[in-house]
Amino acid sequence: MEPSTVSIIIPALDEEATIDELLAALSAQTYPLDLIDVAIADGMSRDATRERIAAYAAAHPDLVIRVIDNPGAVIPVGLNRAIAAATGDLVLRLDAHCTPQPTYVERTVAALVAGKGDVVGGRWEVRTHAQTPIARSIVQAVTHPLGIGGARYRFSEREGEVETVPFGAWRRSLLIEVGGFDEALEANQDFELNHRIRLRGGRVWFDPTIRSTYYCRETLRRLGRQYRRYGVWKVRMLRRDRANLKSLRPRQVAPTILLASLVLLAIGAPFATPIALLLTLETGLYGGLLLAVGVRLALRNRDPVLVLGVPAAIATLHLTWAFGFWSELVRARSARR
Repeated sequence: MEPSTVSIIIPALDEEATIDELLAALSAQTYPLDLIDVAIADGMSRDATRERIAAYAAAHPDLVIRVIDNPGAVIPVGLNRAIAAATGDLVLRLDAHCTPQPTYVERTVAALVAGKGDVVGGRWEVRTHAQTPIARSIVQAVTHPLGIGGARYRFSEREGEVETVPFGAWRRSLLIEVGGFDEALEANQDFELNHRIRLRGGRVWFDPTIRSTYYCRETLRRLGRQYRRYGVWKVRMLRRDRANLKSLRPRQVAPTILLASLVLLAIGAPFATPIALLLTLETGLYGGLLLAVGVRLALRNRDPVLVLGVPAAIATLHLTWAFGFWSELVRARSARR
């Protein structure tokens, strides 16, 4: 069989701080560069992103790089434009905030060609550019099962079929057949696409030897904004198609129940002692669980700041996601009325 050609698609907006590192990692791939082309869907960056891409392309003509205009800066729109411009048999999505290891493309192609899955992806090694106590705590929180549930691509070393993978790789023909990314979803578009493929009988395959470094948010405020947005767009994804209700998992339902119960108990606590006791019990159990995780991670990493930092980060993940979910449900119901 002839080697497969690969188109790497990347959404970008104001990425001057990280784009050189990503392009250098692509140039260092063990897969033949003459079989790779890169399409960057730029949301009309206002910094030096385009200039840096042009300079890198001029200095490294062995890597074919094209910039695709994405005027609205909507990620799925840019990705679909990049897919339309792609020439490879296989399409591999990356992010401007990640750094793939040298064997990333080679191992991804091998898994797709071997037929392990219709969608293939690998393991994130989550890091932070900052070394502040809260940044280190966030890294631990977003790679712990209590923080992010069963997202195996953040912590697992076990290969197998999963619900979704980060970024992903597909045969170009399959992407065209299913209609590409849903352009109405500004977040959760990867999960929704892979869920749609799974509903058609396709398989999503996780291979932990396919590795990339992903740089997470560095403050609780930025982390909260990110996960609130995820909660909002989860509701919008569910409302797009009733079939998407099958994608709702216990790990996503649990934070919404937690937040709702805390709010209701807090409202009723001043009026009834049993309700106040229930509120105390629930917050005590939840806080105790978070603290236990923080202590364990602090001992494992020999980093005492994790004792309180990890509980704060995990609580931020849970409660902002749930707040986004509930606020969007209320907004949608009000709009419908």
